[in-house]
Amino acid sequence: MEKPLPQVNLKLIQTFMLVARHSSFRLAAEQSFRSQSAISAQIRQLEDQLGVPLFIRTTRSVRLTPEGEELMERSRRAMHEVESGLRAIAERADARRGRVDLSCSPTIAGGRLAPILAAFDKAFPKVEVSVRELTFQAMYESIRRHEVDFGIGPCVPSGEFDFEVVLEDPLYALVPVALAGGRKQTIGLNALARMPLLMLNYATALRGSLEDAMTQRGLTWRTRYEFGQAHTLIATAAAGLGAAILPCVALPSHLPDELRQLRIVNPPMGRQIAIITSRGHKLSPASQKLVQLVRDRFSGHD
Repeated sequence: MEKPLPQVNLKLIQTFMLVARHSSFRLAAEQSFRSQSAISAQIRQLEDQLGVPLFIRTTRSVRLTPEGEELMERSRRAMHEVESGLRAIAERADARRGRVDLSCSPTIAGGRLAPILAAFDKAFPKVEVSVRELTFQAMYESIRRHEVDFGIGPCVPSGEFDFEVVLEDPLYALVPVALAGGRKQTIGLNALARMPLLMLNYATALRGSLEDAMTQRGLTWRTRYEFGQAHTLIATAAAGLGAAILPCVALPSHLPDELRQLRIVNPPMGRQIAIITSRGHKLSPASQKLVQLVRDRFSGHD
């Protein structure tokens, strides 16, 4: 039968590692705020339990024996595993409490955010979540100033930020039936430019990309009304006042009978929606949980 292992106190291993790290009983005593004699007594106790000497002591130096070197190497690995386990447990606990601050573009907030927040609140009821619904310039500024942990919105390439694309968001026109001309499902920029347009205001990245595309094709257009909220555009289009230009995420699940939903083509128009953070910024455990939920919901995995 194998000889039973000695019941070694973890405190003795910690003291042994401290002496080995400093190659000094005196420095180990100073680091641990104990007397040198107490350190020596603990090392003698450990050596007695193991039945081997761990240090070679002289008047000038303290160095490990071969058995001491082996114990030091294995103790390092064991302590690393213990520390990793404790850190993982603490991070899981942190994910169940704390606070998450995020900023979000209005079209995303209105179209996708509510069910994500509801699911997160159910899973992590002790985490406080603060949401800022901001235009894209203000959203990027809030991330730049570290006022929020992350943002959800359109990609605007910049070396200051990291982007994780979670959604391709095509652009649509909601056209009154009287202007739609049959039951087609797409519309080109040439046809769109001939209609009175209902647009999101200039504070949105979407507005700029659409107008740039029209300008590049030498098109002229008339913006009849502009608003800051998607539901206002939809209501105005349903009243027959023009074609509302909106991203897919902002479209209603049930379209009013007065409107046709036409995807913009020639060229296809759209944007990428991303999780946006300051470059190199590490998210808290609670923020990571919310980000994972955003990934799942936007990709349709949950």
